Amino acid sequence: MKDFATSIVQRLRQKDFQAFLVGGCVRDLLLGRAPKDYDVATGASPAQVMEIFPETYAVGAQFGVVLVPAPVTLAARDVASNVSTNGLVVEVATFRSDLGYSDGRHPDEVRFSTDPREDVARRDFTINGMLLDPVSGEVLDFVGGRKDLEAGIIRAIGDPARRFQEDKLRMLRAVRFAARFGYSIEPATFAAIRNLAEEIEVVSRERVRDELTRMLIEGHGRRAFLLLEESGLLAQVLPEISAMKGVAQPPQFHPEGDVFTHTLLLLENLPQPCPSTLAWGALLHDVGKPPTFRVAPDRIRFDGHVEVGVKMAEETCRRLRFPGDDTEQILALVQHHMRFGQATRMNQSTLKRFLRMPLFEEHMALHRADCLASHGQLSEYEFVQQKLTDIPPEKMHPSPLVTGDDLIAAGYAPGPRFREILTTIEDAQLEGRLSSRQGALDFVRLQFPR
Repeated sequence: MKDFATSIVQRLRQKDFQAFLVGGCVRDLLLGRAPKDYDVATGASPAQVMEIFPETYAVGAQFGVVLVPAPVTLAARDVASNVSTNGLVVEVATFRSDLGYSDGRHPDEVRFSTDPREDVARRDFTINGMLLDPVSGEVLDFVGGRKDLEAGIIRAIGDPARRFQEDKLRMLRAVRFAARFGYSIEPATFAAIRNLAEEIEVVSRERVRDELTRMLIEGHGRRAFLLLEESGLLAQVLPEISAMKGVAQPPQFHPEGDVFTHTLLLLENLPQPCPSTLAWGALLHDVGKPPTFRVAPDRIRFDGHVEVGVKMAEETCRRLRFPGDDTEQILALVQHHMRFGQATRMNQSTLKRFLRMPLFEEHMALHRADCLASHGQLSEYEFVQQKLTDIPPEKMHPSPLVTGDDLIAAGYAPGPRFREILTTIEDAQLEGRLSSRQGALDFVRLQFPR
């Protein structure tokens, strides 16, 4: 994809326009990382870009942004090699300056420019404000980005308060970049975040959700959430997680400390790559503990924390506007995370139903991370893992011995009782007590007389 982005730069230059690679791809190339996508900045206007590249998508032409799709052959090659290319397009943006941000997200007015210095001055952080000539390798750095990259510093370009007033989401992005790269946030930049943290509420919930998801799945969730807490952002975007801080746990089960400490340690033990539903299920698995905390005569207890947690997680997912399927899986992870402790005592039907839950590998990963972040014992995890290996698929998901049609043919009237009968038959089948259709029908006549 870099070759395609370079070809765009070269073609623009052939038409006598300045053009450079810009932003995160330059940062990543300087760090020796493979960029997820490539952006080009140019002195050509959107109309001129679209004239030069007829096959374009003017998704943000009013802001100077045009998408140039990769050729089919290149797109197919990148898909085959699993290269992420931001939808197999390169974003080409006209140099510009932005005037006013009334809504805290979009500029009130855009003034196109032919000066790359003006364009860089309106960007977010110095490490994202460098330009690269992909032909010569020359880096144009008007904001000290290379120095900050070498020093490991996230610094807003120009006045931090102004940059964050322009787009409040940049406060979360600063935290994410600091966590991802292991960098510090420059003091004035961090102070501006603390002062403006309450204003994050003007950002759409979907954008907040997506930014938090990136923090959770990039492998540096603990660092990100410590920074969110320190900056004051956590109490604004996820008050239910902030409430975990200082909530003690019984030391015999949780020697690591309070619920907040445990949750952040758990995030460190998630697999990589990490599904977003697993990451959110992990973050929210103990969300019901703060409101159920009590000190009993024997030890600290959290009676009903799972049930309370499911309701709270549902509200969180609704507030952040998660898709329905994602919400369902996140709630399942919260609801079932304590069941592993019962696995060795489950009868065969209950155990098999547990093991065949959708996306059970996420339940396994959450339980393992939960154990490693607390007492460190993996005996229940290993027991379940062994059962998954030992039980063949046909025993885990056996074909039904009896159907509703069979019950009707046997003289049973359709109704709510059918579910009870069919579930009871399947339980007996999973337990190994029934193995034939005739045996199942005889069992029904005996257990459920008409």
